[in-house]
Parts: sequence; structure tokens; C-alpha cells
Amino acid sequence: MASAKISAACLALALAAFASPAAAEGLGAEANYGRADGHWGAELGAGYALGIAGFSLTPGGGVYLRDGDTRLYGRVEAAYTIPLSATIGAGLRVSADEARPYATLAMPLLPKIRVKANVGPHYYAAGLTLGY
Repeated sequence: MASAKISAACLALALAAFASPAAAEGLGAEANYGRADGHWGAELGAGYALGIAGFSLTPGGGVYLRDGDTRLYGRVEAAYTIPLSATIGAGLRVSADEARPYATLAMPLLPKIRVKANVGPHYYAAGLTLGY
């Protein structure tokens, strides 16, 4: 009897998770200021989020403006959004010859605008995202 109740509860949770709308999906843009590749600078990037049941996978890329120089970078993030709250996850940023893993945290300001921070070994940035 107890195992039947546990099975029913697990099934109900699974159905609720897949029945809920996708968290973040679509095009988005970011503007960050931080330190990467040993220099301070601004990141301007864009990406496309693929989401289901609160989870998202976001590949993207952009330009890193530093000391009068421009560098291209690419990234991919996997995250989970707590409804009406924070988005937490992990990412990998690739620039020049460096691939840097990082943790990410974003908090909503307005429906499609979030304040975001990325922190990892020899890389940290803070800024805003629009979209997703």
C-alpha cells in the first residue's frame, strides 16, 4: 500500500514537471563587465535558450572588449530556474586558447530582464540579460 502511494506521488510529480511551461526559451542578449583572460573588460553577447520544465541549455557567443582590443568568445550554460525567483547553473566560456568553467546566478528585475553574475577560476563578470 505504501509503495503504491509513493509510486503515485512520483508519477504526479513527473507529470507536473513535464506539464509546466518551458522556463527560458528563445533569443536573448547579455551585457556584462568583468575580468577574463587576465584583463578587465565588457562582454556583449547573444544566445538561444532551449528550455523544458525549468531547465535550460543556452549556447551563445559574443565579443569581449578590453584595453582597446576585441576578442571573440563562445559559451554554453546549463541552468535551472526556480519559478519567480533565481536561475542557478553552470557554464563553460571559451576565449582564445582558454576554456573556463563557471557558476552562474541570475535574479529577475522585470519579466524579461535579469541581473546576472558568473564566477569561476580566473573569470568573473556581472551584468544584465534581456530575453530568454
